Amino acid sequence: MESNPLTSVMLPLALAFIMLGMGLGLLPDDFRRMGRQPKVVAVGVICQMVVLPLIGVLIVAVVPMPPVIAMGLLVVALCPGGPSSNLITYLAKVDVALSVSLTALSSLLTVVTIPVLANLALRWLLGTEAEIRLPIGTTMAQILLITLVPIATGMGLRRRWPATALRLERQVSRLAAGLLALIILLLLVREGDKLPAFLWKAGLGVVLLNGLGTLAGFLAGRGSGLPLSQRLTLAIEVGIQNCTLALAITAGLLRSPEMAVPAALYGLWMNVAGLAMVRIGRQLTARSQPTAT
Repeated sequence: MESNPLTSVMLPLALAFIMLGMGLGLLPDDFRRMGRQPKVVAVGVICQMVVLPLIGVLIVAVVPMPPVIAMGLLVVALCPGGPSSNLITYLAKVDVALSVSLTALSSLLTVVTIPVLANLALRWLLGTEAEIRLPIGTTMAQILLITLVPIATGMGLRRRWPATALRLERQVSRLAAGLLALIILLLLVREGDKLPAFLWKAGLGVVLLNGLGTLAGFLAGRGSGLPLSQRLTLAIEVGIQNCTLALAITAGLLRSPEMAVPAALYGLWMNVAGLAMVRIGRQLTARSQPTAT
């Protein structure tokens, strides 16, 4: 999936707009709560930084695939969550503040972990090494411009005009689902001719990474005694990775279009799986709420 106006301009702008709407429904105390709940943050970081890469190693060890494709899949597993995980959390009506906090924290940590672990994977799978230095400024600017700045702007509007902000948030929530569906449709139309080759090379590995990561996040949350909203948030955050960063590493820094195949396919699949998570999250959350008598 090469860079094009859809992925480089339309998608970031759509996500930034949706993040603005997301901020309209958040309060500063939502983020202060994260500081008072170090347990849930620690569980999320461990799942993202340790459990998911181990799942990736297990998949490439068990599922037959060319070494270069296996390497591409591990790069996806090493990446942090991204704006898409925040969007899906928002649409699923679960803990957005937790999702945003984990995305920002894991993005900072992976600046150090990706170069180290990716080189270990290169030596294991391909018998080579590469100089991998993530563009820290670009990576953090992406997080700030697409995620944190729009959310902070929305929160500022909520504080200044609370009634108007809440009305707008409801409208943006409905619009967000339509935008996500449109983005998926456009991506499928543009990349449709490549899908058979992508699926043949990396389909099973991508589906397993997304599915097992989602399951691991949910089970870790349940095992830690977290409420349903936070369990679902962890499931989404661990299951949805920053495939844009994975594409930049594989196709850009490592100059391997074939290695970029898992990231390209993951970028398509995670949005389809994300819509399913939105439906599941809304249903489970609605069931867990007490009914009025």
